[in-house]
Amino acid sequence: MMNAFLTISNGQALDRKKIPHLDFADFSETALQIVGEGGKVVQFFAYPDGPALKLMAVLRTDRLLVAGCDAPESYPSLTQTCEPFHLFEREMAEQFGLRPEGHPWLKMVRYHANYRKVKDVFGNHYKEDIPGNYPYYQVEGHEIHEVAVGPVHAGVIEPGHFRFNCIGEKVLHLEIQLGYQHRGVEQLFQGVQAKRLPILAENIAGDTTIGHSLCMAQAVEALTGVQPDKGAKIIRTIALELERLANHIGDLGALSGDVAFLPPANYFGRLRGDFLNLSLLLCGNRFGKGLVRPGGVRFTLSDEVRKTLDDRLKELKPQVEHVLELLFLASTVRARFEDCGCVSPVDADHLGLVGPAGRASGLAYDVRRCFPTEHYGELGIPENKKTTGDVYAGPGSGTTKSISPWASSSP
Repeated sequence: MMNAFLTISNGQALDRKKIPHLDFADFSETALQIVGEGGKVVQFFAYPDGPALKLMAVLRTDRLLVAGCDAPESYPSLTQTCEPFHLFEREMAEQFGLRPEGHPWLKMVRYHANYRKVKDVFGNHYKEDIPGNYPYYQVEGHEIHEVAVGPVHAGVIEPGHFRFNCIGEKVLHLEIQLGYQHRGVEQLFQGVQAKRLPILAENIAGDTTIGHSLCMAQAVEALTGVQPDKGAKIIRTIALELERLANHIGDLGALSGDVAFLPPANYFGRLRGDFLNLSLLLCGNRFGKGLVRPGGVRFTLSDEVRKTLDDRLKELKPQVEHVLELLFLASTVRARFEDCGCVSPVDADHLGLVGPAGRASGLAYDVRRCFPTEHYGELGIPENKKTTGDVYAGPGSGTTKSISPWASSSP
């Protein structure tokens, strides 16, 4: 049955006519079989094709698999069998009014009107502004208290509301509600001039400028057959790693603040600024805006900039290590991080966790190593040493390990 899906390469341009078009029963059965045997859901989405509406799934084993089908107005929810389809089905229900029958927790994702302007699956008639009121999941009991955070946040992340149900310090349930801005970025991409696409991509989220603009550039390059040269790939990789390090260090500062250990919170805040300033050195913008474009990059590395980067990284490495020691050698911090929020390797694999959360839970998958692009194929990306799946395993291992290849990653 797996043969019903087409094997593709990462970043491959492919005529949609060559993608297998199955009937929904075969499509869903095969997708569930692949995920049930250890595959992961990369994408599952609906899209208009002329007057028709279609579904497409991209799945991952040690390779990428793709297939599509016509979109039924309602269908047996795949989430009932495989939880990783959960959020994708909710998004399609919101965007196009498709009803996944039997979905265990069907609610809106971004709280906007569906694109087809029909009555949605949440009981609302189409209207421009759907209210964000929503009955939150509640835990009953005299000792239960709710903590509501957001939607307004400081910094460059988008708004989000987070509601905790707690008993003492134990969090019984966290419910996340996003989508307060309703910027319609996906729709904007379909209607703007090509020269505006990079601007839109790098402004999807302020802390992921390089990540989003690089994905957009790689997609355009695949479609046009244009490939950046080796130097551009190295610069892109450096920029992406600087962005990743800045975000990890910022998160370490936030975690320090969460447990009221203010010295490392302040130190990490300053160090994050140092890494943002290295992006400023690369392209004149602390968040990397204006650097990545289809076909390459807009700025090269002079010998002077290269030397400054190398010198600053060598200065910052021991500073980061020192603050990490300050944080993780404190018994009060470890008492709050260790055995907190544990996700077992079995659960992490079942849910399809990726990134720091997956690696902290013992999953070796790292897209930089398993599906390398840019200059990552030339780098030795290590695996996490600490895989206990708790709060301590994520920042405690991933960030310190990411420091080691700095010198070797500079061109």
